[in-house]
Amino acid sequence: MNQVYPSFSDIEEAYQRIKPLINKTPVLTSGMINEIFSADIYFKCENFQKVGAFKFRGATNAVQLLSDTEARKGVTTHSSGNHAAALSLAARQRGIPAYIVMPDNAPEIKKIAVKGYGAKITFCEPTLEAREKTLEKVQNETGATFIHPYNNFNVISGQGTAALELLKEYPFLDIIIAPVGGGGLLSGTAISAKAMNHKIKVYAAEPLNADDAYRSFKQGVIIPSVNPKTIADGLLTSLGSITFQVIREKVDDIFTTKEESIIQAMKLIWERMKIIVEPSSAVPLAIIIENISLFKDKKIGIIISGGNVDLNHLPF
Repeated sequence: MNQVYPSFSDIEEAYQRIKPLINKTPVLTSGMINEIFSADIYFKCENFQKVGAFKFRGATNAVQLLSDTEARKGVTTHSSGNHAAALSLAARQRGIPAYIVMPDNAPEIKKIAVKGYGAKITFCEPTLEAREKTLEKVQNETGATFIHPYNNFNVISGQGTAALELLKEYPFLDIIIAPVGGGGLLSGTAISAKAMNHKIKVYAAEPLNADDAYRSFKQGVIIPSVNPKTIADGLLTSLGSITFQVIREKVDDIFTTKEESIIQAMKLIWERMKIIVEPSSAVPLAIIIENISLFKDKKIGIIISGGNVDLNHLPF
């Protein structure tokens, strides 16, 4: 298999490129949480990133790498979530148009955010087919460059900068855990982690009710996500060809977790750390809840992927 994914030097270059445009997010710890799990856990808080999610890193890197000719025509994507907001703001920072295709049933809060960043939204039916057809139409009309939410070389390079920051500060970690949906954050994290610390274990955390990455990893072929039902709404997508290759080569294992554990983990972070995290961000802590003995006495880095949650519909 030819390597089609970024190297660590691509991630280092991405970091220099986006550093002036992103937030360097804090790493927080909780004595109480460490006591509960008999482990030292370091939370890399991407909920404090611009647009409230790690997605801003990848979107910014991809937008900054467009040629001036490409940039003039703008960027486009289909997304109902954090990538839509991230791409819209990244485009605004470069002064170029963003055309976002969103399913009409996307959360109101997400529609408002995307509009607020100045993007032009085209709504469509909430099916993948409708999203792709509408995107094609928008691309034909505008000539905008499609920036895939995760299966994109430059996006993955940007996402890998979160782990790079974390490991620069805490190089001694035994384990790093990232949630997995499409695999952009996980693959970027794995590339950085394995380059910076060859002894580190890289684990992925996934809801049991959306366990396509786990099954793909175990069976060695991409198994699409079919009708996933989980409160971790950021982890519903299937792996991409690029992210799957990185995950197969660099991730040590994928763990799944029950919905009850995700809610318990989310609540624990809110109560003990006083920070707002979305359900997808709580999935890494949920796998620790379910596998306490495995993680005991370890130094663990967790990427908190985002904090965009509808406060009117909390799961607890």
